[in-house]
Amino acid sequence: MSNLSTKRLTKELAELQKKPPGGVTLESADNLSQWVVKVEGAKDTLYQNEVFWLRFTFPSNYPLESPEVVFVRNIPIHPHIYSNGHICLSILYDHWSPALTISSVCLSILSMLSSCTNKERPPDDSRYVAHAAKSPKQTNWAFHDDTV
Repeated sequence: MSNLSTKRLTKELAELQKKPPGGVTLESADNLSQWVVKVEGAKDTLYQNEVFWLRFTFPSNYPLESPEVVFVRNIPIHPHIYSNGHICLSILYDHWSPALTISSVCLSILSMLSSCTNKERPPDDSRYVAHAAKSPKQTNWAFHDDTV
């Protein structure tokens, strides 16, 4: 891991432990390259009282490159979340910016969950899961639905 990555992740880890966003809890960070974060569905949403776990895997050149982010436990039923835990969210791929943090990514995912009006899998879930690479970062995503 580069010096920039180590410095940035150390800072973000301390901030996430000290002052996490509402509904977000760091579950584990045994090393700087992989963290597990618990997110709780917001009150008065379809996901209220539900708990989900995200795994963040950081590349050696983070934050210049986005982390791999997947749901690993209790995968939400959502139009942009595949049953294998892959998330179709542009900031995790094409629209990544080094200005984003793990906290802001978690808030974006919580916002995506909170704005959902219908619990359903993506229409191509079965096909995608059958053919998807292990990492969602190897998928050529098409971002065309900003209503959910």
